[in-house]
Amino acid sequence: MVPYTTRIMTTQIQQTNQAGNVYSMYKQNVQKYFENVTKNVPQYFQSMTHLQEECVKACEKTIDASISMQQEFAKKNGFSTEIPDAMKTAFVDVSKQVVQANTVQNQIVKTTIDATVQNIKTFNDNVNAFADLNKNIVQSWITPLTQKN
Repeated sequence: MVPYTTRIMTTQIQQTNQAGNVYSMYKQNVQKYFENVTKNVPQYFQSMTHLQEECVKACEKTIDASISMQQEFAKKNGFSTEIPDAMKTAFVDVSKQVVQANTVQNQIVKTTIDATVQNIKTFNDNVNAFADLNKNIVQSWITPLTQKN
């Protein structure tokens, strides 16, 4: 009986020989990998979105429960919960500033992500040009070495 790892290596060698050469095989495997990644990205995105939504809900419910508990405690113990108008105004102002800061932060993050996506698209558009340039450089190095006298 042939060991499992030997069978895998033999199969890989046979597949490589069938593909013609190591680069063909490598390219096929890379393509399979990226096809799989492309298929799975939407699933990860949906899962992460769902996770984020659940976290936001959990935070909101936790804060609401905490406020309700404190309110009930204060009411049962006869504590005054009235606050001066100046403090009410300060709370409202701070809340507005927090919401505004969050909005600006989200705009900055979105702009940064959009710029990054555009940079990657530009890189993708130029990959072939880079590859051709590198081929020309390699050829210029090899040519003097391969010329016959």
